[in-house]
Order: sequence, then structure tokens, then C-alpha cells
Amino acid sequence: MTNKILCAVDGSEHSMRAVTKAAELSRAGDTQIILILVDQVFFEPRMAPVHALGEAKAESILKAAEEAARKAGAVNVSTVVVASRDVGRAILNYAEEHHIDHIVVGTGEKSAGTRLVLGSVSHDLIARAHCTVTVAR
Repeated sequence: MTNKILCAVDGSEHSMRAVTKAAELSRAGDTQIILILVDQVFFEPRMAPVHALGEAKAESILKAAEEAARKAGAVNVSTVVVASRDVGRAILNYAEEHHIDHIVVGTGEKSAGTRLVLGSVSHDLIARAHCTVTVAR
């Protein structure tokens, strides 16, 4: 039985589909949904770390995702922001540390070049997660 669903969000249309899917999955029981946003951190030599989103933007994205989850029927919804250089690793670490049963993530249309340079968070999660991963399209 699934008790905790971790749903990765980034404000994109694809992540909102993941939120809807996570809400659908949560209706099967008393399942908690945790919406996670990874604020990617970039490091430059001799400079302070730079956050891609910042606190205000991250909170705005999470608020919209939480509203969408509740609208789709989810009852037990919480949010978390994690700062990391590696989005996939941050999601996996959180899932392992918090005993997540199921991860839901969206995926978008990326060119082969974009996947080669940036990688694919959904592919990384599928390959390395300790639990079930659902990819929403």
C-alpha cells in the first residue's frame, strides 16, 4: 500500500500533469502527497552559490501545485523546497530519507541534444529509485 507519494514540480505544464496524476493515485487511500521543488544551485569560483529560482518563485510554484493537487482531489498535501546542484539526486535522497513509497514526475519533450547535455531527471529516477516511479506525460 502506498502511504507517501513524492511528486516533483518545477512550474512546467509537465510537472502539473504529474501533480494531477499524484492526486489521482492518492485517492485510493489515506495517502500523503509531498510536492518537492528542487531549487537548482550553481557554483561559480570565488562567488556565493546562485539559486536558479529563489525563495519567492519557489513558493509561488509550490502554491500553484498544491492548489492543483487539492482541486484534483488530494486531501493530505504538503510541500518542500530542497536546494541542490543535482535535481535527480536531490529527489532520490529526499525519497530515501523520508521513506517515500512512490515518486511521480513529469516529463517533457526534449531534443536528443538537450537530453545529452542536461540529462533526464525522469530517466535518472527510473534507473535509481528504491521505489515505484510513475512518469506522467
